[in-house]
Amino acid sequence: MKIFVFVLGLSFMTLLSYQAQSQIQNVLKPSDTLNSTRLQTVVIAEASLAAVTLVGLDQLWYADYKRSSFKTIDDSSEWLQMDKLGHVFSSYQLGRLGANVMNWTGSGKKSQLLYGSTLGFSFLTAVEIFDGFSEEWGFSWTDMAANAAGTGLYVGQELLWDEQRITMKYSFHSTRFASQRPDKLGKGFSEEFLKDYNGQTYWLSANVHSFLKSSKIPKWINVAVGYGAEGMLTGNDENLNGRFPNQNRQRHFYLSLDMDLSRIETNSHLLKTIFDVLNVIKVPFPTLDFNGKNGIKLHYIYF
Repeated sequence: MKIFVFVLGLSFMTLLSYQAQSQIQNVLKPSDTLNSTRLQTVVIAEASLAAVTLVGLDQLWYADYKRSSFKTIDDSSEWLQMDKLGHVFSSYQLGRLGANVMNWTGSGKKSQLLYGSTLGFSFLTAVEIFDGFSEEWGFSWTDMAANAAGTGLYVGQELLWDEQRITMKYSFHSTRFASQRPDKLGKGFSEEFLKDYNGQTYWLSANVHSFLKSSKIPKWINVAVGYGAEGMLTGNDENLNGRFPNQNRQRHFYLSLDMDLSRIETNSHLLKTIFDVLNVIKVPFPTLDFNGKNGIKLHYIYF
């Protein structure tokens, strides 16, 4: 659905990283014990940002479409499920952000999981309810399932391993499809980055060292599997009155190396914060592309 939540997550993390630049090391260092001042700041900031964002969406996004009585839709077959992966990714990353922020306040593990990692699921549920009252969309149970999966991916690993051994990442490359339908897929890189499902790839990036503790493999080396799709000009394979015939929709599966930037050792809390923000993006590497129609292809560098 709306990958704009990805931008929200990046903006929020960046905002937090720039608090009190004059004492950046002390400010960015997580508190050893519960810091009530930090906790109050986080609660107020999150509540304010969520309220402003939802009001802004209501006025700037949904206001352009007619309202309706609450309804549900089944959009599980649309966009070869790329929009569902966007929900999983957004929920995971916002949950990771929420937990990290709670850790920064000195809150215990239970609070990090209960009140931090559920940030993505809570916010996206509110957005989904907005969809339910819009004539253009509708409340989607498959979207909700994807939101729950993203939160579950984070919480499950914390409960099982007390760390994130498998992270969810995103990459993008421009495609020829956006120019064929810029109103839907975006015009220009900044819009296409968010809207063009044909150029998006979602990755599960597994840290090798965390599974093989005794190995001499660098702690930041990951192996990533990805999923993407192309040939999509509409949600389903409809041609919209002959405008988009023969879309040739295809799924792609990828295998590549990656880097877990959060595992690069440094004493600088500023660098740790920057690495944590950038870690949502899959690092370009040579990649194997598995496609049912074209077999196996090697990309020397894949974005």
